[in-house]
Amino acid sequence: MDQIIQAIEVFAMVTGIAYVVLEILQKNAMWVLGIFTGAACAFEFAVTHVWASMGLNIYYVGMSVVGLIQWKKASEAVGEGQIHLKGIPAGVYALSAALLLAGTAVLTPVLRATGDPAPLLDAVAVTLSAIGTWWLAQSYLEQWFIWIAADILTTALCLGTGQYWMAVLYLVYIGSAVYGWFHWKKHGKYVNLPD
Repeated sequence: MDQIIQAIEVFAMVTGIAYVVLEILQKNAMWVLGIFTGAACAFEFAVTHVWASMGLNIYYVGMSVVGLIQWKKASEAVGEGQIHLKGIPAGVYALSAALLLAGTAVLTPVLRATGDPAPLLDAVAVTLSAIGTWWLAQSYLEQWFIWIAADILTTALCLGTGQYWMAVLYLVYIGSAVYGWFHWKKHGKYVNLPD
């Protein structure tokens, strides 16, 4: 079983980096890769009893389907090589803040009960990641700021639990998110699409 888990970790690391590259370039293939990566990671986290991350990866699989559908529609509205962006409706900020508070409030005691070594930090990071994925599927430029925050928290979590290789991966994700924001800002075009 250990060999299977190690193989899944390698698969997740390689596809995770490929996923971020495709995200920065806003390629629809990112979502297809996200389905396989999310499923593999959900299995790994289930086997190791890391329940919040397992649930988050199941969510990633579902959001990958939603994101693929959204991005296919939006990519038809822009030219080749252009990034499609969508403005954030005012209510999304309030809803996202409410989801962050509610998700953190619900997850923290659950994670504490399951023996999570940093339940509050883990709950905030997981909730931010769920919101970031929703914003990514909508092509909101500001989704990069959520990923920067979530990745900083996850890096701290990994360092605190001795997962140093994962911490390095999340440091790469932070740098990628900063670059992604600048790339999308420079090459993006706002399109009006129905929700």
